[in-house]
Amino acid sequence: MTQKSLTIYNPANGEPIATVDADSPATIAARAGRARIAQMAWRQVPLASRIEKLAAFGTKLQADHDRLAAILTSEMGKPIRQATSEIQGCQGRFDFFMEQAAEALEPLEVHRGKRMVERIDRDPLGLIANISAWNYPYFVGLNVIVPALLAGNAILYKPSEHATLSGLEIVRAAHGAGIPEDLLQAVLGDGAVGAALLEQPLDGIFFTGSHSTGTHIAAAAARQLTKVQLELGGKDPAYAADDVDPEATARALAEGAFYNAGQSCCAIERVYCHEAIYEPFVEHFTRAVEAFKVGDPTDPETDIGPLARKEQRAVLDAQIADALQKGATRLLGDNAIAGPGNFYAPTVLVDVNHSMDIMRSESFGPVIGIQKVGDDEEAVQHMTDTPYGLTASVYTRDQARAETILSQLNTGTSYWNCCDRVSPRLPWSGWGHSGLGLTLSTEGIRTFTRPRAWHLLQSGS
Repeated sequence: MTQKSLTIYNPANGEPIATVDADSPATIAARAGRARIAQMAWRQVPLASRIEKLAAFGTKLQADHDRLAAILTSEMGKPIRQATSEIQGCQGRFDFFMEQAAEALEPLEVHRGKRMVERIDRDPLGLIANISAWNYPYFVGLNVIVPALLAGNAILYKPSEHATLSGLEIVRAAHGAGIPEDLLQAVLGDGAVGAALLEQPLDGIFFTGSHSTGTHIAAAAARQLTKVQLELGGKDPAYAADDVDPEATARALAEGAFYNAGQSCCAIERVYCHEAIYEPFVEHFTRAVEAFKVGDPTDPETDIGPLARKEQRAVLDAQIADALQKGATRLLGDNAIAGPGNFYAPTVLVDVNHSMDIMRSESFGPVIGIQKVGDDEEAVQHMTDTPYGLTASVYTRDQARAETILSQLNTGTSYWNCCDRVSPRLPWSGWGHSGLGLTLSTEGIRTFTRPRAWHLLQSGS
């Protein structure tokens, strides 16, 4: 690994905005050694004191949200309004984890006999690696950092190279709140740095990213039998049934597909619409997408900014070309966006089917295919035709109908009349190619622990 520095570019104009020192195998090993020592002290800190420091951490982020949002927008292109919303939304996760930590981590007595007591304790894993994502660096990073610290762990946190500055701000805020510097350390660099991080003697690896990278990480973790948790991609479907308001449903699904330029793991990536409402639905959907403002992400009125990664444009171009060659019709997106930056025109395709890559492979961009179906059975057939299993949405007036459809799908999260939504109270888990393990919910606290079984036999009189 020869990388010595990392240059961060603004995806809206291609200009460099910062250069930071990259880590090496030697610096990573030194960080791991210091983190191990810090963790042994931190696990002895009373939970009430840990909660107090985490509360101060959250407060620091909220007090500085305008500046932090501007940094996030500058390095990954998220529209400033959405960047601000992400940072402000973190407080709800802090609150949930702090409120639930005591119950989630409390020892559980499962049996008491005349002389024998059986108890389960929750010990911290120890030293974990958090290899995080760029599309929601605050949400994704803090989903690991906050509960892991509450549970008594140390963290080597590698933010994505496309969200490095935001990752550094998260760590600075934590240290400013009194969390020991060696306990939470940033590891900076590209994929080679991440690979070097995996060579350390870790007790847990928590990764958010693509399925292909996730499989490599799982293989690396297997060599040391390290606990691994993977939050991977999706090809999330939505079905608009024949009994819904076509306009309201189209607007909701357009927002779910194009928010954050479609760069969300749980973004709607394929839509199935009942033939009874297909024509008005497509018309309203297209109008909704046309109304989105594309442009300067620092403008509060902008809805869609640039792609964070310029390489993704070629992926989207290939998917669209494949669809058009196989008979799809492009209703929007045939006009290139002039000027610098990684902008991509919002694209809507119809007359699509499952022979087309755009209906089967993750897009992670502002493109969508809408397919007509004749009934619920056909919708289920298409929605299940995927190796991914992150989320799925059904829009209908009938809850029982929605639950019947959703129960047939291999997905960790099911939505009725909503989409692209995450709650700290519910587990966030991918099935199939969408991942292993979970974050959020009380289980998202316990996942950073390992159970210790106690057999306590009182001496006889």
